[in-house]
Amino acid sequence: MSLNPHIQDWHGKTVWLIGASTGIGRATASVLHARGARVIVSARNAKALDDFVAAHPGQTAAGLPTAVALALDAGIDGAVQAAAQIIFKTSPIDCAVYCAGTYKELRATEFDLQTMLEHQRINYLGALHMLDAVLPHFLARQSGHISLVSSVAGYAGLPKSMAYGPTKAALINLAETLYLDLHAKNIGVSLICPGFVDTPLTAQNKFNMPALITPDEAAQEILKGWANGEFEIHFPKRFTQWMKAIKMLPYRLFFPAIKKFTGL
Repeated sequence: MSLNPHIQDWHGKTVWLIGASTGIGRATASVLHARGARVIVSARNAKALDDFVAAHPGQTAAGLPTAVALALDAGIDGAVQAAAQIIFKTSPIDCAVYCAGTYKELRATEFDLQTMLEHQRINYLGALHMLDAVLPHFLARQSGHISLVSSVAGYAGLPKSMAYGPTKAALINLAETLYLDLHAKNIGVSLICPGFVDTPLTAQNKFNMPALITPDEAAQEILKGWANGEFEIHFPKRFTQWMKAIKMLPYRLFFPAIKKFTGL
């Protein structure tokens, strides 16, 4: 059953992706541009954004560039709001995607408050800043789509994921609540939960990553999920379905299963 409007034709739509300098965000922006969308890419790395724009030339029928770079740090108060006001001067936003993130391995035995807070600032607080900027716009128009990139690490507690996992779990809860509140307002909400994707963040992992896929493969799965009107877009399913199943176990079985699977 479709939980969202099917987004199959991207021509004439404006998509704002926050966290689009590398990895899943950049790959998704590239595919959207190829499908006819006008993409606005944001991240902290201004040069990477400028390189993206240079590699994706074009103009809309109204003479607007089909790729625009707006560098920002989503975790800083006012940064996302200021960027949104720049965008609104030229066009409405049809879809806002929060894919910014940071990741550093952390276990409770090496607890570091600053690492925990930095994950919260970038992975979760930045998403709230995006909502603050686009929700009034979408509510006024009674249309739009919000997409939050979480992770299967948000499904359950995992070793070495003390800083990362809780922020991704928060995004899952946030997306579910947004859907309940916004579906009747004709505003779509989707939750993206990738497994292991070959990005600069996962490159630091020193363990075998099962079912590892490329950012381009992830982007194709995301667009397929939007086209099908899915709420949760999770992939690759040969891995994510296993993660969903293991979370259903009682804790007396869940904890041993996680230790056996991870070896940690």
